[in-house]
Amino acid sequence: MKEEYQYKHREVEKNPAKEFRLGEGRISGYLSVTLGVLSVLAVLAYLYPSYLTTTELRKAYDAAQLQHVLKYGMYASLLFGFLTFVLNRAIYKKYGLLGIGLTLVAFAFGGYSIPVGPVEPRELSLGVDWLILAFLGSAIIFMTLEKLFPKYRDQLILRPAWDVDLFYFCFNHLAISAILIFANYHASHFDWAISPAVQSSIQSMPVLLQVVLIVLCADFVLYWEHRAYHEIKTLWPIHAVHHSIEDLDWLAGSRGHFVQVFSERAMVMIPLYLLGADEAALNIYVTFAALQAVLIHCNLSIPFGPLKYLLVTPQFHHWHHSSEKPAIDTNYSAHTVIFDRMFGTYHLPGDHWPADYGTTVPLPRTVLGQTLYPITANRERWKEI
Repeated sequence: MKEEYQYKHREVEKNPAKEFRLGEGRISGYLSVTLGVLSVLAVLAYLYPSYLTTTELRKAYDAAQLQHVLKYGMYASLLFGFLTFVLNRAIYKKYGLLGIGLTLVAFAFGGYSIPVGPVEPRELSLGVDWLILAFLGSAIIFMTLEKLFPKYRDQLILRPAWDVDLFYFCFNHLAISAILIFANYHASHFDWAISPAVQSSIQSMPVLLQVVLIVLCADFVLYWEHRAYHEIKTLWPIHAVHHSIEDLDWLAGSRGHFVQVFSERAMVMIPLYLLGADEAALNIYVTFAALQAVLIHCNLSIPFGPLKYLLVTPQFHHWHHSSEKPAIDTNYSAHTVIFDRMFGTYHLPGDHWPADYGTTVPLPRTVLGQTLYPITANRERWKEI
């Protein structure tokens, strides 16, 4: 008789020395540096928009209006920098000094007064604008939610390996143009499968119905692509990089080997390309997918009610990241739980959450080590064959 698995509670050790507390100067120092870095990046993007901004994203925002946001951000960086000097911990004053210095560099390059004009489009550019907007939006929305409704209250904001995941976050957003070029090139090979009649029928549907269809088709493709990364031994070391995360939060979902990042975007582009849905429906889907991808990795205790039996939620996806035996190779879906239920890979044991995260075999801790891991892991496996 099969023994019933005994679920345990996850223990997160409290670390007062690394917590953010009001009145120390640490919060203001980190805010000053963060805003200082973003200010320098934003100013450079205004100076060299053809090279440092993305053509697709520029259509969605008013560059002149965002200069007002940049202005307030620069002055806020100075304010937080000076506040660090007022507060009582000398150790954090260097962050205030660095933040002020970065902001003064941004002012020296032109600050928020750089003229905004036509931009010569380039096929390949760095998505600095995408990085800035995504970081600010994600940090403000999801860090606030994690502080208001934490699943693990003692988990640190700067938890172990946060800097590694920040690198992946920056890479994924800066490389957006290259990712889109590759994805579009890949999708173009399916011209033979396009049906004008099908696309016309889809475009005649209400926009929200088009969105539902896109979600289901994209989810079907992502389910099988995700499952292949788990079940094909040669591919698993690539995906293992994403699973090496041991503390989930809003930033954790960014960790992923560049091979998987490019292939995943290319695969999901196929159903979007073939369906030919309206631009409005595509924009809604892209926004939904981007927000959900961050949300499901969050340190959140929001129950989501009946929605958790339809959509992928943090609890469902956290189980996918668990290293506990019943959860291994389950919960592959990206948007809905339909295909996991349909194909027998669904795992959501009541109100339980995972006690352990990560891979059963430890991976390198550095970005370089993780990038090379698929080569080294497969080389060792082939030696054993």
